[in-house]
Amino acid sequence: MTTLGLTLNDSTTMLRRNLVRAKRYPGLTLITAAVPIVMLLLFVFVFGGTLGAGLGGPDGGRAEYADYLTPGLLVLAIGAAAQGTAITVAMDMTEGIITRFRTMSIARGAVLAGHVAGAVVQTLIGLVPVVGVALLVGFRPSAGALEWLAAIGVVALLSFAISWLCVAMGLHSKTVEGASNLPMPLMLLPFFGSGFVPVDSMPAGLRWFAEHQPFTPFIETLRGLLSGTEIGSSLVESVAWCAVIALVGYLWARRNYENRPAR
Repeated sequence: MTTLGLTLNDSTTMLRRNLVRAKRYPGLTLITAAVPIVMLLLFVFVFGGTLGAGLGGPDGGRAEYADYLTPGLLVLAIGAAAQGTAITVAMDMTEGIITRFRTMSIARGAVLAGHVAGAVVQTLIGLVPVVGVALLVGFRPSAGALEWLAAIGVVALLSFAISWLCVAMGLHSKTVEGASNLPMPLMLLPFFGSGFVPVDSMPAGLRWFAEHQPFTPFIETLRGLLSGTEIGSSLVESVAWCAVIALVGYLWARRNYENRPAR
């Protein structure tokens, strides 16, 4: 078997390990859905009437706001899942399993790739109940089958990039508690983008930040695919941001994995 084939085989084994582990710690997967669902219910039923009317749609109100809010919450859910990824990696580093892997005939990159692949699968599973609750509270997407497939692809791409970054954070952290705190800014960025209100309604300085931070193009791409709004250059920007985030996360993760002694 070639080196690439061995790496893929080892990565698949590591993926199975992480999925089995996810079954034993379902709380980490539930975080992906619980936080966005709570935010969805809060914003739609408490603030939705006022914020929806401000969007200028034909109907206004909560249903209008649910359509606007849901893409941003899907991105928020990916940020919430990132915390679980960093925690599981930090647990591996502090519990000694990485030391055992290093003594075995396992491709070095397979351990990291298994964590990333497992994180993407868990994230996609966790987003299903978020979409289900959104539909119950008034989200009415106009997307067809192709648009839904494209939206799933965008979500998977963002999850892949963020997972590499969070694997690096988990490797960088000295404790599990520290690993749980590092990804927190990823959950805050959607609030400072177009996830909850249009960027045009923000003050000039904050509007500039919202327009140029990485999560805004992802939100606008998902909103365009699911609700038929204008996408513009958001898709291209999303792919570019994914490439940058994934590359930085991969290089940082490999450096931490090679240089940090496991316990």
